[in-house]
Amino acid sequence: MAVDLLLGLQWGDEGKGKIVDVLTKNYDIIARFQGGPNAGHTLEFDGIKHVLHTIPSGIFHDNAINVVGNGVVIDPVIFKKELDNLKKFNLDIKSKLLISRKAHLILPTHRLLDAASEASKGKAKIGSTLKGIGPTYMDKTGRNGMRVGDLELSNWKDKYRALADKHETMIDFHNVDIQYNLQELETEFFNAIKELKQLTFIDSEEYLYQAQKSGKKILAEGAQGSLLDIDFGTYPYVTSSNTTAAGACTGLGVPPGNIGGVFGIFKAYTTRVGSGPFPTELFDEVGATMGRVGNEFGATTGRPRRCGWLDLVALKYAVRINGVSELMMMKADVLSGFKTVKVCVAYKYQGEKVSHLPYNIEAENVSPIYKEMKGWEKDLTKMTNAEQLPETLMEYIDFLETELEIPIKIVSVGPDRKQTIHR
Repeated sequence: MAVDLLLGLQWGDEGKGKIVDVLTKNYDIIARFQGGPNAGHTLEFDGIKHVLHTIPSGIFHDNAINVVGNGVVIDPVIFKKELDNLKKFNLDIKSKLLISRKAHLILPTHRLLDAASEASKGKAKIGSTLKGIGPTYMDKTGRNGMRVGDLELSNWKDKYRALADKHETMIDFHNVDIQYNLQELETEFFNAIKELKQLTFIDSEEYLYQAQKSGKKILAEGAQGSLLDIDFGTYPYVTSSNTTAAGACTGLGVPPGNIGGVFGIFKAYTTRVGSGPFPTELFDEVGATMGRVGNEFGATTGRPRRCGWLDLVALKYAVRINGVSELMMMKADVLSGFKTVKVCVAYKYQGEKVSHLPYNIEAENVSPIYKEMKGWEKDLTKMTNAEQLPETLMEYIDFLETELEIPIKIVSVGPDRKQTIHR
């Protein structure tokens, strides 16, 4: 049985959490494969808004098992807060949420290192969420990180102490003014570890192998977006993991030949949080309106998102490197009311017109070339089927499908799980 993937195709915040929630009824297992609590997956149903950071977005479905894979990094403190927020919903967390023993742990000193490193960069900072993600992945590749499975060993606190002491030396090296009380942070951390150890730890690659063998349907849930991939994103303004389809293979132990459908999610426009190049960014009232109507604030950080027109050059790039088989367009409702909408179809790059994503897309090298199309005036949020969508929106969708050569199977017209049109 193949494993389907669900990925973001922009700079994150595309609406993956909602779509995983919508699709979960078709799957037995939902598995997160990379990233950490820098993710903010928002789900809305029954008048309640839920924000998840590490826990997979299928957790609210009775019949779905949720797996946190080996490619994920876990902050026990944030994880505990997520679990506390779920308690009022009486979910069977012990049997529905499984944690890979090979997933790495974010220590309090990882967060401090993140803050010290970012502060030392001054104006060159990359816009880190300061969740300790980067330093944790650095320890993973440096082969001295702590993993969930270590918590089952009698000497795990000794391992923790040695790594935390090393981190404090590194913090001092940055020579910046970082105020902290490590004893307080560690008290909170050790209390959270006690709760984490109450959950079910698994050898996730074996679990998922047996699940596939027995015919279980699995959906791998990505975090962040393809343009934040450590290899293929807008480096160095990227996250620290592989957010593309390849990350599901290493983050879950799934062979490439076992990958089935690759579902790519994108907004009808483009947003970005933090620093880094953004060719179609708008600094006018149009961009401000997108942000206001779309409630464009980071689910994890609360930071306002930068907004701009859809960048088809970057989107084609993401579709190709992921091998996307189906597309899902989010927030079509946010563009309602614009008399015209624009799509970036090419760049002017160092004086030449290019239609591929070049190595450097900083503003001094790149300017967008736009196609202008008629907008749609109607309120989409009450629509329930594709036949109700306005003609000009259908023209927009048809144009994108032709350019991308991939069908758009879902159009989202609001944040609630019911505001989802299947085509």
